[in-house]
Amino acid sequence: MNEAFRHYIDALHPAFERLVTMRPVTIATLPKNAPLQCIHLFSENGRYLYVGRTRRQSLRQRLRQHSIDSAQHNQAVFAFKIAREVTGHMHPGYTAQDSREALCADPEFSQAFLEAKRRVRKMELRYVEEADPLRQTLLEIYVAVALKTPYNDFDTH
Repeated sequence: MNEAFRHYIDALHPAFERLVTMRPVTIATLPKNAPLQCIHLFSENGRYLYVGRTRRQSLRQRLRQHSIDSAQHNQAVFAFKIAREVTGHMHPGYTAQDSREALCADPEFSQAFLEAKRRVRKMELRYVEEADPLRQTLLEIYVAVALKTPYNDFDTH
């Protein structure tokens, strides 16, 4: 294995351990000193669901995008995936009637999306600081694979 890549890989498991052993918080109880750039992990009833990352904004801002009622489909990606599951629209469509915009205009989907954002707002949250974009990307993948998070697919949203 390439030594430069091995250096990145070797740092993943210790960060993973810090993440999963962190005492969970909620969006409402997020400490004021939460890191700006990190990996974050949502769980519900002890089940890990989704891992994401903050790159260009603070964790607080990113979590707000995941959960405020007015968040758009390209901001609240996790909630959008939950709404897809709830409404049976599991696969992205590439026609105008199957587009994300069309789904959001559908009253049933729109309500499910709103409820999903509110559900995300109540979920348990863990995070670990990671500013390096390459380590952050690798850690996101590592956590998703290790925990089998069902809402991470690394496909286009």
